[in-house]
Amino acid sequence: MEGKQIYELIGKAMADLGPIAKTKKNKEQGYSFRGIDDVYNALNPIMSKYGLFIVPRVLERTREERQTAKGYRLIYTVLKIQFTMYAPDGSCIDGITEGEGMDSADKSTNKAMSAAYKYFMFQLFNIPTEETAVDADAETPPPSGPVPKPQPEAPQKQPEAPKQQPAAVVAADPAAAAAAAKEKCVKTLRQNAIFAYGAEAAEAKLTELLNQFGMTLETMTGPIFKQVNALIMRDVAQKGSAA
Repeated sequence: MEGKQIYELIGKAMADLGPIAKTKKNKEQGYSFRGIDDVYNALNPIMSKYGLFIVPRVLERTREERQTAKGYRLIYTVLKIQFTMYAPDGSCIDGITEGEGMDSADKSTNKAMSAAYKYFMFQLFNIPTEETAVDADAETPPPSGPVPKPQPEAPQKQPEAPKQQPAAVVAADPAAAAAAAKEKCVKTLRQNAIFAYGAEAAEAKLTELLNQFGMTLETMTGPIFKQVNALIMRDVAQKGSAA
């Protein structure tokens, strides 16, 4: 490599870059942030002006499935990426950073790549952010210890099929018989949901299935009970085959 143009051009790019404000807002938690498009829009004209370009290389990737409090599945991805920036004379510098991303479908890797790129560029060019940066010495978290390991769940009962009410009860008091049958159906759905999805996620998953039919446990009809129970038993079968 003959020249060292990369160092000169990074300095010039730093002089041209202004602050990048937080123009985006997180819908769930309401905080403001700088979107990846804000970073691209600020950097593209300056990097084009000086002939700079960057090449990413993923060095490591870890992925795991997580579950929300409502029982929804999330894919969590962490990437370690090496970014190499080149100048027109072929000189280059590189750096390694990590990015994290979570998504319920197929975007967790994309999010992790965007996060790694964004913060690599902020540190490489020392980009102003229009507010005080978060400093590691600014606060002291309370003392903490290891996360407790989850205790093994108690053995679960096998799914039960709904039992037919005696004909005598139906004849004697139809309203009481209907209420008893409804209670038995609700109990059956809850037990089967616990077996299929686990104690913590069962109620949320059961509510989700009923919502698909516009029903709740209180308004559920007999035909809807049969359809929801069939969906749960399908998941039970899939769980058994996976094990």
